[in-house]
Amino acid sequence: MNYQTYKPHQDLESIVKFYWTLEVPFDPNNQKQKIVPDGCIEMTFNFGNPIKRFVSGKDFVFQSKAMLMGQRTQTFEILPAGHVDTFAICFYPIGFANFVDLSLDKWLDQEVPLSEVFEAGEAYVLEQQIMQAASTQERIGHIEGFLLRKLKEHDTISHIVRSTVDSLLQSNGSAPIHTLVKEEGGQRRQLERHFKKQIGISPKQLGKAIRLQTTLHLLLNKKNETLTDIAYESEYFDQNHFIKDFKDLMGLSPKEFLNSEQMALSSLFYK
Repeated sequence: MNYQTYKPHQDLESIVKFYWTLEVPFDPNNQKQKIVPDGCIEMTFNFGNPIKRFVSGKDFVFQSKAMLMGQRTQTFEILPAGHVDTFAICFYPIGFANFVDLSLDKWLDQEVPLSEVFEAGEAYVLEQQIMQAASTQERIGHIEGFLLRKLKEHDTISHIVRSTVDSLLQSNGSAPIHTLVKEEGGQRRQLERHFKKQIGISPKQLGKAIRLQTTLHLLLNKKNETLTDIAYESEYFDQNHFIKDFKDLMGLSPKEFLNSEQMALSSLFYK
């Protein structure tokens, strides 16, 4: 597997987390791979063979060649039908709302063709530009030109959402929501409503996804630490709480994650 990341233009660096590419030669022995929630929305372009997304144990659909991956609250499984050659844009939690007027919870746990996200004509032109580009840098140039043309004013994101996301990121997802907003005056309800529209998930769900990323990094990069050490470093109350949250999101325990061939792709992303 060849996985690379690239920094965005400075005018987009508060919105776009990074660009990434992935190349994987075809292997008939490849296993299904689990994709995990990370609190981010992504746009992906696939130049290789079709990729299966499983909707049940054996049933699958083929992903679109150019698509938006909405916020995720659960893992799902994919399996390439051949070689993989992908270019993608990973947006910060507050990033993608700057480019559309629709409520982002519309695409919760879904993947949709770009023609259903943007005007069909402009989506087609963008897809052709990306597909026909001769290099990753040329693709980045096309996507940045598109995003800068679409960019709205920064006040698209409400202050209450922006400050809550900042607090969750700074605390690696561990900040309790009740400490970030006041109950009186309906501020909690207002936050939930704005979050679903502008982020696509609730503050609690985003916090869990961000905390999961922290624990994945620790599991993969600090081999000598115990699960108890990782639980406390991630600010869980105890190891049992950590394992329960991990299994709720991942569908398997931390130890099973480390030994699972289905997690090879996620392991690559989070090392």
